Amino acid sequence: MSDHGVSLGFSTYQAGKLFLVGFQGDGRLSIYERTFNRAMGLHASDDAQTLWMASLYQLWRFENFVPTGGQVPGGYDKLYVPTLGHTTGDIDIHDVHVGGHGKPVFVATLFNCLGTVSETHSFEPLWKPPFISAMAAEDRCHLNGLALDPQTREPAFVTMVSRSDVADGWRDRRVGGGLLMDVRTNEVVCEGLSMPHSPRVHPDQPDRVWLLQAGTGFLGYVDSGSARPAFVEVAFCPGFVRGLSFVDRYAIVGMSATREQKTFGGLPLEENLRTRDAEARCALHIVNLDTGAAEHWLRIEGVVRELYDVVALRGVQRPMLLGFKTDEIRRTIRLLEV
Repeated sequence: MSDHGVSLGFSTYQAGKLFLVGFQGDGRLSIYERTFNRAMGLHASDDAQTLWMASLYQLWRFENFVPTGGQVPGGYDKLYVPTLGHTTGDIDIHDVHVGGHGKPVFVATLFNCLGTVSETHSFEPLWKPPFISAMAAEDRCHLNGLALDPQTREPAFVTMVSRSDVADGWRDRRVGGGLLMDVRTNEVVCEGLSMPHSPRVHPDQPDRVWLLQAGTGFLGYVDSGSARPAFVEVAFCPGFVRGLSFVDRYAIVGMSATREQKTFGGLPLEENLRTRDAEARCALHIVNLDTGAAEHWLRIEGVVRELYDVVALRGVQRPMLLGFKTDEIRRTIRLLEV
């Protein structure tokens, strides 16, 4: 993190926490956390001034209150304060990004669609897979991941666990039923995936869609411009993988220690762990995209067993944030100059 001038953020819906991981002047880790009910999808702006987070029934925007080059007591160089909350209801928001129009775009998993915020309604639907016959709160295909085109900042690719068009149908298709789709053409780019999550397009390779196969434990990519696109395995990560971000030629991968048999049981991941004599772990893995080697990792033990998303905070050394459980937020005020 010091070499690349970056800090990390990750969410856990199971423990209801948002963690920020930076580094102190003496080289030790700095870890800051706050409680948010079912914290899931995360997005950080390129300048790390703004952070978005999906929670149980709201979408929150955090703004940094520390002036450029400044610090607050304790040596923190960023202080993220929740300044705007959109009440969406429990629509099970997964991935969140900010589009070219400046508004957040998210995956409303319960309604099998992409959406954005609305000033008058719970949310505004933007797109749904062509095989979904109705806008129903039934989580039919488990649409979960979203990648933007790095040039236009518009929705480009999505992942889902199945083509199912019946309530909760995706649970019967966890092995081999997953799809990568192009939102712009409604075409299936790659199929036969096992619980795909977190599609991302690296700006250096606009035709290559990186994603995680949670059902197998592999980080890999699909060349969308290929005549017969297929998933290319790059690195095995020992856990249920969700959450992917890039720092130069490195991938930050979130992993969960599998526990819920209804969702996690019976997946190829179990055999992949067994053949490597490994246990599923809760961790962040830093993977070299060119070699597939896990060059660094941060293992997380204790009550936190499942992660959802990870983000890179570029140009940030030691971040902190405010929540709603303590009085700090009452006394933290930033004014516009007049």
